[in-house]
Amino acid sequence: MHFAQYYLDCLSQASYLIGDRTTGRAVLVDPRRDIDDYLRDADEVGLRIELVIETHIHADFLSGHLELARATGATIAFGEAAATGFPIRRLRDGERISLGASDDEGVTLTVLATPGHTLESLCLVIHEHPDDAVPFGVLTGDTLFVGDVGRPDLLSAAGHSPEEMAVRLHHSLHTKLMVLPDATRVFPAHGAGSACGRNLSTETSSTIGDQRRLNYALQSMPASEFVRLITASQPATPGYFAHDAALNRDGHPLLDAAPLAALTLEEARTARDEHGAALLDCRPLAAYTHAHLTGSLHAGLDTRFAEYAGSVVAPGTPIVLLADPGTEAEARLRLARIGYDRVLGYVPDPAAALALRPALTTRSRRIGADQLPTGRSAADRHQLIDVRNAAEFEAGALPGARNIPLASLPDQTAHLDRDRPVVVYCRSGNRSVIAAALLEARGFGDVRDVVGGYQAVAGEGAAQVG
Repeated sequence: MHFAQYYLDCLSQASYLIGDRTTGRAVLVDPRRDIDDYLRDADEVGLRIELVIETHIHADFLSGHLELARATGATIAFGEAAATGFPIRRLRDGERISLGASDDEGVTLTVLATPGHTLESLCLVIHEHPDDAVPFGVLTGDTLFVGDVGRPDLLSAAGHSPEEMAVRLHHSLHTKLMVLPDATRVFPAHGAGSACGRNLSTETSSTIGDQRRLNYALQSMPASEFVRLITASQPATPGYFAHDAALNRDGHPLLDAAPLAALTLEEARTARDEHGAALLDCRPLAAYTHAHLTGSLHAGLDTRFAEYAGSVVAPGTPIVLLADPGTEAEARLRLARIGYDRVLGYVPDPAAALALRPALTTRSRRIGADQLPTGRSAADRHQLIDVRNAAEFEAGALPGARNIPLASLPDQTAHLDRDRPVVVYCRSGNRSVIAAALLEARGFGDVRDVVGGYQAVAGEGAAQVG
């Protein structure tokens, strides 16, 4: 058997290539949109990708099922409940997919219908030989993670409440996955950092036994308590999630690798003023805060770039990149992975260009933990905004702070007072810079963010800061 996990750190996303070396037949599960690695690896080991399986309709990235079908002729398969805008093979609960020469030999995948995260969610049990007592492993999609379970996802469950979906998830976990042998390896679709759960581990695989013992959501508890646990304080979902879910369900244009156009600062500003383009600075935080084009947004390539960009740029918005030399192609690809294809061009070497045009340049206003406004009147004079997720906020926050997660901020700026100064903080000072850039781009005149975030403030004595 050939088994390979492809883990993409920047999206905390995993895909899998499973093949039978004796027949050369292979299946690819949950692929990303740029497919060259899969094709190269399959060719090197003599495998033909015959089937592309999606464990569910993904919302956090644009899947590569259409690109793979075009490149290989593979059939696209989803769970039986999926409704798509293109032909698919519907996989039934209990169905066996044999990659061997016959059903009695070779690598075999067994389909488990596991609704809960979405209605069409499925898992795949992998047997290296059909009669093995212990499976090689199980691909759990977004049903079971290492350290967590999937969140009820209304994007693909219209008409069903989070509580209803959580009940289905509880049933799927305990009647389909937790009955597998403890030694069965667990291979999820996401890891730490994903907005698909709250407590995902940095480990990219585990075992059923370890999850049975260590995963908080799998401990003995009434179903009602499980429902309460997993519907509370889930991370805010970036605006692009609904966009990606629709494209993955209905179809999307194939990935375009045409070269990007180089633009001047003046051309970038024209694109913004005349065509509504977002000016997205993807340089590291230090470079952006030191000097950036006035009105530009920020999401550093050295962070969760696509997720953060998708949190502050609305789907379908044209984008101009301000990128360090040689990084524009990576930025464009990472945006394409979440379906942001309208990249008009890039400003090469923006630091050098900005140095020649200081009148177009802004320096970020940042304050240290010891400079936070204090006293009873501080709340009247400043708006203190915590852009962390709800669970982070609930675990500890600054007195008087209002929690608006970064992913929710674009929809909440209308409810903030433009005439009062704004102070923004996050955990360590990265998301707060992104949030401050968004507020500045939307016309807020006095915006400051806290260097080092809540971690730095707590170290100075957060309980005394007001």
